[in-house]
Amino acid sequence: MTVWSRVRRAVFGAPKDVKDPEAFHKLSLVALLAWVGLGADGLSSSAYGPDEAFRALGEHTGLAVFLALATAVTVFIISYGYSRIIEQFPSGGGGYVVASKILGPRVGVVSGAALLVDYVLTITVSIASGADAIFSFLPPSAVEYKLGVAFVGIAVLTIMNLRGVKESVTSIAPVFGVFVVTHALLLVVVIGSHLGDIGRVSTEVHHSVSSTTTSLGLFATLKLFMRSYSLGGGTYTGIEAVSNGVAMMREPRVATAKRTMVLMSTSLAITAGGILLAYLLVQAHPAEGQTMNAVLLDKVFGSIQLGGFGVGRGFVIVSLLSEGALLFVAAQAGFLDGPRVMANMATDSWLPHRFAALSERLTMRNGVLLMGVAAGLVLLYTRGDVSKLVVLYSINVFLTFSLSNIAMTVYWVRERAKDPSWYRHLPAHVAASALCLTILVITTIEKFTEGGWLTLVITSGLTVLCLFIKRHYGQVVGAIRRLDKQLPGPEEGAHAMALYDGLVDVEPGPSGPSQAEPDPSQPVAVVFVGGYGGLGRRALLTLLRMFPGHFKGVVFVSVAVVDSDSFKGASEIEALEARTRKNLEAYETFGRALGLPSASKYAVGTEVAVEGEHLGTTLLEKYPQALVVAGQIIFDEDTTWNRVLHNETAFLIQRRLQHAGVPMIVLPVQLDLSGDKPVNVGPMSRRLGPGSAATPDLG
Repeated sequence: MTVWSRVRRAVFGAPKDVKDPEAFHKLSLVALLAWVGLGADGLSSSAYGPDEAFRALGEHTGLAVFLALATAVTVFIISYGYSRIIEQFPSGGGGYVVASKILGPRVGVVSGAALLVDYVLTITVSIASGADAIFSFLPPSAVEYKLGVAFVGIAVLTIMNLRGVKESVTSIAPVFGVFVVTHALLLVVVIGSHLGDIGRVSTEVHHSVSSTTTSLGLFATLKLFMRSYSLGGGTYTGIEAVSNGVAMMREPRVATAKRTMVLMSTSLAITAGGILLAYLLVQAHPAEGQTMNAVLLDKVFGSIQLGGFGVGRGFVIVSLLSEGALLFVAAQAGFLDGPRVMANMATDSWLPHRFAALSERLTMRNGVLLMGVAAGLVLLYTRGDVSKLVVLYSINVFLTFSLSNIAMTVYWVRERAKDPSWYRHLPAHVAASALCLTILVITTIEKFTEGGWLTLVITSGLTVLCLFIKRHYGQVVGAIRRLDKQLPGPEEGAHAMALYDGLVDVEPGPSGPSQAEPDPSQPVAVVFVGGYGGLGRRALLTLLRMFPGHFKGVVFVSVAVVDSDSFKGASEIEALEARTRKNLEAYETFGRALGLPSASKYAVGTEVAVEGEHLGTTLLEKYPQALVVAGQIIFDEDTTWNRVLHNETAFLIQRRLQHAGVPMIVLPVQLDLSGDKPVNVGPMSRRLGPGSAATPDLG
């Protein structure tokens, strides 16, 4: 191994064996670990959601009792709705999938775009809030380093997630545990110490609410309450993470995901509602440079001394450190679910297909890197201002929440004649839709000029971009279908040779096409192909025209690419292999129909170029006179847009094989996306080189 390879392995870890039947089991999460990895996002929102809501009450703090109750009830209603989504859509995908399947693809892409922006902001707001919590007890002079610490946090989490999901979650579990213990103790002490004063507290709350109603009026009081309730919408962010991440759960996935949802919703409802109540009970008030939780902890434990030592102050520091660390950990949900939503959208051709690919560590490397970079840019733009970030964050969260629950409402209305349990589920989704739409509308109106407009512009822009990407891929599929219709099928050897007179010198015998294996002592074409179609056949026929009568056999090779869509268990890998074998058998039939002895070989992996190099070098040992060939799509115009949306895998394989001493040529297969030009089935132009925008026919 080179020095760089050793460093890379030390940082990112050793490759995983995708063909290991236990691979998915080893990487999947049990409910407890899923609660840590995905639930941390929801639980950590108790650090800034209740803070924003309580501040919005101003001096009318008596309303905090009702705010705490409303917060807990909302958590359970939204969580119940997402539990039903998990049941109906067990493959995961959450808001994107449910909106796409029920309300249509165009509504689904809006939900997906909102989710992607949401997860970028999940990372940014969690990191920024964590930095705020940690710097709450540090000297004011240290604040200049806060932004730098936040950037380091994003970089560390990016590297951890490039190493693997389970490794990243396991490493942060202790932080999660410390937070749960310290904040549970805080709530027990505060609420427990006031149990004997229920009468006095009730009287004070009643007096406060009466004063508010008298001074503001009933309508204004309700308006104040709804504004506070809506601006605390950050409390509910992260609830959808479990439904998006079902695919990474341990079997049985649905049961594991539902247990995770119960753990997350219960812990969030108790913590967020309890903290709001604790603010009121200890009469905590906002302080300059401190979060409300820092003020609360200091009022409860700050003055406790034991043997002359400030153990209370030590507990405050540990609690704030755990809170800050958990907020850093909460960014993990963005790194776990953001790339997964990208992969789902890439599979549906709303995003570049490369975002569905897995790395050698079986992680969605491209998605993880993009999430990390995007979060860093947002952090730089906002300078880590949590109040701005929470606004951007909440709008997109509740856009997705609203679409998801509206979709489930439509679903149960449609299913009421088939499923007798519909009446139990429908009211919850109707209530969740109403709550989420209310919070979305109020937050957007209240914060539109304070940054709300920006998140709407970004989400709209991303949606439009997705529509353009989908349109492009649709044009490519149409062009390939036109090409398929112009070329002979697997059994049409006579037709093929009529079109390509003189391509081969082996005529089909009276007993039918040749069934023999290629002769290792003769020149053999090793052709990389993907799914059976016009591209692979076009590449072979072009090769035979370029070298008439030279090749005495053909070996079709393919790489069965394991991506996020197929890496869901051993059965999915087996199905992928079966599809690959079926495609190769069709190519063999086509080759024999041309009179060429044919064979095939395939490999399973995540990196096409790596597996392609291995296949090429192995086959050259068996067929010393072989020439490796791959077809590559090129377009009429060489644009950056085409390069981004299509890989140049054939050229990557070519470079790796040539470095290993294996001869390989890349044949261009030109596509007309407009459909105005007739398909040219004659000799191809040789427009090759690093400047061509291309996609290989490798599946």
